[in-house]
Parts: sequence; structure tokens; C-alpha cells
Amino acid sequence: MATKTERIEARLSPDERALIDRAAAVTGTSSSAFLVSAAVDRADQVLAASMVTVTPADYFDQLQSALDDPDSAPRLTRAAAKAGRNARIARH
Repeated sequence: MATKTERIEARLSPDERALIDRAAAVTGTSSSAFLVSAAVDRADQVLAASMVTVTPADYFDQLQSALDDPDSAPRLTRAAAKAGRNARIARH
């Protein structure tokens, strides 16, 4: 286990402190350990939620369909063909 050297301070109301102390006692941990555990759990939840994009099912289906069957891109096709005919690097 890594050595713990960092500190965070927080100001609490007496009611908040009493609630945290009671919960820590129930779990058999110190108030500090309880706070760290709760904060880390919540941080994990927040970060996990920030990495997920939720879309309506019909929108997702349309997106999936568009990726599976893309529209033709005639200008891009012409540009690619032209680039293939005008090689800029000579092959030896």
C-alpha cells in the first residue's frame, strides 16, 4: 500500500460531523478513513458517468445504420482518384 502523504481539509457543520462519526463507528473505521473511502467511491462514480454517452435508442439505431451503410462521397472519390494519378513521391 502506498504511503499516504496528501491532506484535504473540509469544514463541516456539527450535524454533518456527527453523521460521519456515527457512520464511521458502524463500519469500524476512523472518521478519516470513512471520509476517504466515501470520497474515492464517489469520485469513481462521477468519472465513470462522465465517460458514458447515453442516446435514445432510435438515434443510436440511425447512427449505427449510417456507419454501416455510408452515403457515397463523389467529391472525395474524385479527389482520391486524382491524388493517385499525381504521385508526388517517385518510387524507385
